[in-house]
This record gives sequence, structure tokens and C-alpha cells, in this order.
Amino acid sequence: MRILCTNDDGINAPGIKVVEDIAKQLSDDVWVVAPESDQSGVSHSLSLNDPLRLREISPRHYAVRGTPTDCVIMGVRHIIKDKRPDLVLSGVNRGRNVAEDVVYSGTIAGAMEGAILGIPSFALSQEFGIETRQNMPWDTALTHGPEIVRKIFKTGVPPEVVVNINFPNCAPADVTGVVIARQGKRNQGFLRIDGRKDGRGNDYYWIGFERLQAVEPPIAGTDLDALARKCVSVTPLKLNLTDDAYAGKLIDLLK
Repeated sequence: MRILCTNDDGINAPGIKVVEDIAKQLSDDVWVVAPESDQSGVSHSLSLNDPLRLREISPRHYAVRGTPTDCVIMGVRHIIKDKRPDLVLSGVNRGRNVAEDVVYSGTIAGAMEGAILGIPSFALSQEFGIETRQNMPWDTALTHGPEIVRKIFKTGVPPEVVVNINFPNCAPADVTGVVIARQGKRNQGFLRIDGRKDGRGNDYYWIGFERLQAVEPPIAGTDLDALARKCVSVTPLKLNLTDDAYAGKLIDLLK
């Protein structure tokens, strides 16, 4: 089985080594094609106005000056075009990708591009907290990831579906289970604009994240709830975003 690994944190991020180690527990034919630099938050963007620069780091390891989507396309259509990968693993992301994160995430997008190309694809992310920011619990993803991926892959992933896996912020032995969860929704706007001035007094801005003190408990059955209970969250995501129920109402309305 041939496995293609990518991420959005970049070719030098520790999570790419973790996902490669997960892949190597499933196969000895593992390839890594990842962005040259951090591409977090780029979502499913595709480089159309800039050339893609490809650099071989070592055998079966390549860096692309582009997005995670670019990397998967380069891997499948160019680097290993002689034999398509049987599986795409994107991650392991530094931080969870749940709720609205899936809209922004380059990690999710890398897996989505694999699914678009007709390849079973998984996105893997490791949650962390303030206390583990400098000491990421990568062993949790490494310990639990291979068997979860193996079981799901063996059973079969439907076409145009991405399997989004998030590992909780705890030690491997403290994981309480594996939960099939719905995509959650945060109860507050978590993005903010941080305005500053440069050395010449000109305004510039950072997009930041609010840290609210009072947070309502997550809704039961969601990815947020699963992680809060120290469970591995597994959420199948569909590429087709059509809201069939609402479409039916619009058909009646616009007859």
C-alpha cells in the first residue's frame, strides 16, 4: 500500500514526522510532500498565480512552495504519478481541527484534495492546551492513530468523504475512548482583530483568537464534546456541501 503524507504546518513541523511514523505502521511505501513553510489557515486554496517550487529533502521527502492542496496535487500528479497512492494522511496538525476550524484548516484541505482525486483520505490533528503548548502530547496521536486509520481504511471510506480525526489533550493512557462525532459549533465568535502601529505610525492588523473565561459546555455528540471528555473524535466530512432539506424548500418556493 502506498501512502502520501502532507500537512499545513510545513515540512519541518514535528507533526509531519508523527504522521509519517503513523503511516509507516501501515506500510513501508510512504511518501512525504509538504509545504515549504507554514500554511495554517489557508483552507483549500490553490496556487494559480505563482509557480510551484519543488525541493527534494531526502528520498521520498519533498517540500513544495505552495499550499497543502498544491502538495497533494504535486504528489499524485507528478512526484509519484507512476503509481497513485492508496491513502492520503494529512497532519498531524499542531492543534485541533473541530467545529468551524474545518472551514479554515489547511490540514482538512489536504485530505479533501485527496478525496477529490478519488483517494481515501484522513485528516489528523492533536489538541493541546496552555499547559502542553511547549510539550505537545504527540504520543497520543502516535499511539492511537495507526489502529483507528487501519480499521476505517480496511472497512472502506465512501467516495467524496474525508475522515477527520482529533486526538485529545492528554497522555495516551488517559484517552477514554473513540467517539464518532458530529461537527460542532462554538457558542461565541472566537476571532478578533488586533490593531497595532508599525515603526512609522502606520496601522496594521493581526487576526487573533479570543480567550473567553466563561465557556458553555459543548453540545453532546459533537467533536468539541468528545475532546472535552478525553475521547478521540472521528468525524466523516462530505465534500458535497448541498443542504438537501433547504434545497427542497427552495424548489417549492421558486416554482
